Amino acid sequence: MDKSAETPGAASPGVKKGGRRRLIVGSVVVVLAVAGGIYWFVTRNQVSTDDAFIDGNAVAVSPQVGGTVQALYVGDNAIVHKGELMLAIDPRDYQIAEENAQAALDGAQAREATAKATLDLTRAMTTASIAQAQSGVEHAKAALAQAAAQVVADQAEADRTMADAKRYQTLAEKDFASRQKLEQALAAARTAEAELVVGHQEVKAAESSVGEAQAVLATAMTRPEQIKVKESDVANAAAAAEVAQAELAQARLNLSYTKLYAAHDGIFTKRAVNVGDLVQKNQNLGTLVFGAPWVTANYKETQLTYMRPGQKVTISVDAYPDHHFTGRVDSIQRGTGAQFSLLPPENATGNYVKVVQRVPVKIVFSPPPDRDLALGLGMSVEPTVDVASRPAAPTTRTSAADPGAETKVQGR
Repeated sequence: MDKSAETPGAASPGVKKGGRRRLIVGSVVVVLAVAGGIYWFVTRNQVSTDDAFIDGNAVAVSPQVGGTVQALYVGDNAIVHKGELMLAIDPRDYQIAEENAQAALDGAQAREATAKATLDLTRAMTTASIAQAQSGVEHAKAALAQAAAQVVADQAEADRTMADAKRYQTLAEKDFASRQKLEQALAAARTAEAELVVGHQEVKAAESSVGEAQAVLATAMTRPEQIKVKESDVANAAAAAEVAQAELAQARLNLSYTKLYAAHDGIFTKRAVNVGDLVQKNQNLGTLVFGAPWVTANYKETQLTYMRPGQKVTISVDAYPDHHFTGRVDSIQRGTGAQFSLLPPENATGNYVKVVQRVPVKIVFSPPPDRDLALGLGMSVEPTVDVASRPAAPTTRTSAADPGAETKVQGR
C-alpha cells in the first residue's frame, strides 16, 4: 500500500509545483498592480506631448534699396550685435542722387530768395508810387485852379482894356483924344485878349495834366494786386523748396540704406547673399534669430482642462537627452492651430467628422538655457506640464481691447 496515500494532508510533488507557480504569478500581478498604481499616482497630473518644438524671435534681413553687394561682414550662423554693420551695397548711384537733390534744393532756395526780394521791392515801390501819384494829382489840381483863376483875371483885364478902347474910340471921333492914345488902348485890348486865349489854353493843359495824374494814380492803385501775385510767387517758390528738401531727405535716407546694420543681438543664419550679387529692395538675404528661445507645444484640447499659465514644466530636448530643462507655462493660445491656418476648416458644409484639435501653448525656459547649447528654431522637444502645481506667481494680464480691465489667472 502507498505510504503517501495513507498519510492524510500530504501533497503530491505536482500539487506543490502548481501552488508555487500560482504564488509567483500572483506576486508578479501584485507587483505590477502596485507599480502601475504608483506610476498612475505619480503621473496622473502630468500632461505631455511630442508635438512640440523650439520657437523664438526671427526677423528677415532685407535691404530697403537695390544694388550690387559691395561687402559682406558676417558669415553663416555668425553672432552679431545690435548696430553692427552686416552688409554694404554699392552707394555710388545713391551718392549721385543725393548730389542732384542737393543741387535742386539750392536752386529752389535761390528762386525762393529772389521771389521774396521781388515781393519786398514791389511793396516798397507800391507805397512810394501811390504817394507820388497822389501828390501829382494834387499838384495838377492846384495848377488847374491857378490857371482857372488866371483866366478870370485875364477876362477882367480883357474886359477893361476893351472898354478903354471903345471909350478912346468915341473920344477920338470927337477929337477929345489923340490918335496915339486910341492906338495904345486898342493894343492893350488886343494884348489882354491874347492873354485870355493863352489862359484858356493853360486851363485845358492843366485839365489834361489832372487826367494824366489821375491815370498814374489809378495805375499805382493796382500795385496791391501785383503784390498778391508776387506773394503767390513766393508761396510757390517756398513749396518747391520744401519738395526739394523732402527729395534730398529721401536721397540721403536711400544712401543710408546702402548699409545694413543688425537690429538686435543675435545669430545671422540662412544666409542667401554673396559679394557681387545684385539684390532688390525687400529681398530676403538671411534671417536674424534673437532673444531667448521658448517652446511651442501643440497640446490636444482635451489636455488643457487643468492647464494654467505659470505651472511648472519639465522639458526634454531630443538633441540633448542628457540635459534636463525646466520651465513654466507662459500662455495658451485662444484658438486652435487649424483655426489660424491659411485655409481654416468649414465644418458647416458636407459630412462632419470630429477630430480632436490641438492648441499651441507657449512655454518659457526657467531658468534660461545655457547659451552654449544650440537650441535652434524647430528642434523637437517633449514638454511635460504638472497641472497639479500652482502657478509660481499670479499672472496679471491686461486685455488689449480694454486696457482698464485686469484678469488674474490662477492655478487649479
